[in-house]
Amino acid sequence: MTIRIARSLRFCAATLAMMSLSVAVAEPQQTAPSAGSNEAVPPGYSTAVTGGIHDFDFYSGAWTVRSRGLKARNVGSKDWNDFSSTICVTSYLNGGANVSEMYSPALGSSGLTLRTFDLKTRRWMVHYISGKTGQTDSPMFGGFDGTQGDFFGEDFDNGQPIKVRIVWTVTDRNHVHWEQAFSYDNHTWETNWLSDMTRANPSTTCEDGHPKH
Repeated sequence: MTIRIARSLRFCAATLAMMSLSVAVAEPQQTAPSAGSNEAVPPGYSTAVTGGIHDFDFYSGAWTVRSRGLKARNVGSKDWNDFSSTICVTSYLNGGANVSEMYSPALGSSGLTLRTFDLKTRRWMVHYISGKTGQTDSPMFGGFDGTQGDFFGEDFDNGQPIKVRIVWTVTDRNHVHWEQAFSYDNHTWETNWLSDMTRANPSTTCEDGHPKH
């Protein structure tokens, strides 16, 4: 359940109905190259992945998170930073929207993720809002097939255009694995963020739906 480093906790991610969020988002085009096209996309990339309105029902509540983030991206680094955070998640609209708020004492940062389900296209749209800047990331699109959720989108990392992939794996009701990868060359993926979430007690982890500081 960007970060780009401050952003990447989209699960967070993040990331949900920021109630009065007014972000105009253009309908994405199918990203798989058409026949005869020379356009390259990294393996598996598509913003046409669909899901169901109850994909994130499992995520409501509170979570403690152990994460690893690459110290440097797109340079072949194998060095990681480890840190912890907490997430509080609230569901709305009969499961069709949810908001997750993340707080990390180690990073000294917080963030909000807004997820909404489009009943027409059967896709989730995910926005992450940085607590440091108040800015909203480019959207991610996707959904779940069973216990795996795949989400894709486009963004920039240090000014360079990238493709982004988020993969959720629901191990069981109380454990979730989340990872993020960027593609800088439209051919390969570099995983730069890994998170393992464990369900927590909302009464001790959250206060009025927000992570306790």
